[in-house]
Amino acid sequence: MTDLVLQGAEVLRPDGFAQGPLGIVAGKIGEASGARAVDLRGYHILPGIVDLHGDGFERHLAPRRGAMKNLGDGLVSVDAELAANGITTAVLAQFWSWEGGMRSPDFARRFLEALSATEGLRTEMLVQLRFESHLLEDYTAFEAAVAAFDVPYVVFNDHLPHGALAKGKKPPRLTGQALKSGRSPEAHLALLQALHAVTESVPEAVARLAARLTEKGVKLGSHDDDSAATRETWRGCGLSISEFPETLEAAEAAKAAGDPVVMGAPNVVRGGSHSGKVSAAEMVAAGLVDGLASDYHYPAPRQAVLRLVEDGVCEFAEAWALVSAKPAEVLGLSDRGTLDPGKRADLVILDAESGRIGATLVGGHVSFMAGDAAARFMG
Repeated sequence: MTDLVLQGAEVLRPDGFAQGPLGIVAGKIGEASGARAVDLRGYHILPGIVDLHGDGFERHLAPRRGAMKNLGDGLVSVDAELAANGITTAVLAQFWSWEGGMRSPDFARRFLEALSATEGLRTEMLVQLRFESHLLEDYTAFEAAVAAFDVPYVVFNDHLPHGALAKGKKPPRLTGQALKSGRSPEAHLALLQALHAVTESVPEAVARLAARLTEKGVKLGSHDDDSAATRETWRGCGLSISEFPETLEAAEAAKAAGDPVVMGAPNVVRGGSHSGKVSAAEMVAAGLVDGLASDYHYPAPRQAVLRLVEDGVCEFAEAWALVSAKPAEVLGLSDRGTLDPGKRADLVILDAESGRIGATLVGGHVSFMAGDAAARFMG
């Protein structure tokens, strides 16, 4: 690690851009008098992106079905993609579900073991386990895995096709799901019906598990809240983070109760939800969003910021805080998210004209560097 003085760039402070040098000392922001200087005129220096939820790592672990021989090599590739997109802290959202394949409990354990064993990763990768709430028989094993791998963040999902099951109909895509899970269509349907049958027992079971996880300091959230009543139910169970609420009503209920709201950055980039749900940009404009996450596309956080600014939804500093300072606050990571003295030197160096990333640093270490920015550092 080398102490540096980055000079000539515009540095993003909490209230906007400011001129002046930025020092890196022993991996933190600080006074680096006498350190090597790098001329970054024409660039912005920004806090590193803190990605609250991303599952884009899956394509690196299994580019084709069944191609999952060495998860460690895949994680090295994930690290490179994260860094190239300015992400310095990444929450990898891994399923623990009845859906099978890469969403199965067995794969979740493989993933956790690989992440804990893979060395040399520069990006800080945290785990979010997405637990299917109706798997009542899995609660003990799931809680043990959270403890064994020190998982900091758990989100409860419910992907069961309750509408079809309640009417006694076969759910859509049943055969495809069954094949992915390694079950016959008949066995898969029987499982779904059994899980649907325990619905009334789920809130109490979730509340008990959530209380135990909260005692251990685990962050807890719900996924795809579709109404104020749904958000109220999960809040009552101890799930304080509302991840990707589907309606304005649910987001407003979360915000009114002080629950952090996380939305997908691709929603902003696309100009709306791909499935007809609430617009993330409109929610940002209404002050309802506490963080924009990559969801399924790691370039999206940076792209979303540029789109929000271009569309006049908010100023750059406010938009960038949605992918840096505010997500760090949601996760309780007080050592990053802004460029204040003493914070970790997690930085994104952005070309002011093109909006492209020239370099990413994590704790003062280079995780990505290319083009003209690389030439300046090498010079």
